[in-house]
Amino acid sequence: MSDPIEAAIFETLAKADPKGVGGKSVEPADVAKHIQTEQWQRVLPKVRATALGLMRQGKLTITKKGKVVDPSNFRGVTRLRLPTEAETAAALAALPPKPEVDDDFA
Repeated sequence: MSDPIEAAIFETLAKADPKGVGGKSVEPADVAKHIQTEQWQRVLPKVRATALGLMRQGKLTITKKGKVVDPSNFRGVTRLRLPTEAETAAALAALPPKPEVDDDFA
């Protein structure tokens, strides 16, 4: 994990859910405050964007009022948590297929 925001998301989640069983969530603002105590509001849009990317990869779940949000259309107050196995599988299935590499041209 070379992205400091991604690392901060998972560090903050680890503190909230030390056993890693899922179910515990954190606010994106908590992650922003973990990264930058002063002026954390400046980091918040980057935290949200990184969280959205992680959700699309199946590594994170974004919820609103306890329900998983649609990654293409959501607004307002959200929370971040580790995904369930079903949520990870669904996110990975939604990714576009990788093009096959032809060994003759490699």
